[in-house]
Amino acid sequence: MRTVKRRVVAPPGLGTDFIGVPSGTDLELDLRLEAVMEGVLVSGGVRGRLAGQCVRCLDGVTDVIDVDLQELYVYPGRTPVDDETDDDLREIEDELIDLEPALRDAVVLALPFQPVCRPDCPGLCQECGEPLAGRSEHRHESVDPRWQALLGLVPDGGPPGPLHDEEKES
Repeated sequence: MRTVKRRVVAPPGLGTDFIGVPSGTDLELDLRLEAVMEGVLVSGGVRGRLAGQCVRCLDGVTDVIDVDLQELYVYPGRTPVDDETDDDLREIEDELIDLEPALRDAVVLALPFQPVCRPDCPGLCQECGEPLAGRSEHRHESVDPRWQALLGLVPDGGPPGPLHDEEKES
């Protein structure tokens, strides 16, 4: 058994469209490598900084991700032939372990599906696109398009409803 603590540079594309680990930033690996019968079991944690965009208001979002990682790397030639999970097993190649695919799987699966800047983010106005955060009286006068033609029947400035006294006399 061997423990490894390393700081590595994040590979590009480690995330989704809305949030991820920025390419070139540091990832802290705290891993334990254990020799087992089939190969090497890698387990431990990965910690890094996230950056992205709120799905409601499109403001920036930053956070820290701390995920557990566990992956078995089998020795060459020891991959079970009749095992149904042989597609999921990774082999040791030239006495080296490629952690990037396992790291990518662990980090991307742990990312929030819809990141928000805060849990009660109101988002953007559907009419004008302005952020609604901090605006308690943001309103738009809108008329249902099916009633739009009837607006021409109401005199300017007059309330909708019964006719005014002057209009009754004529």
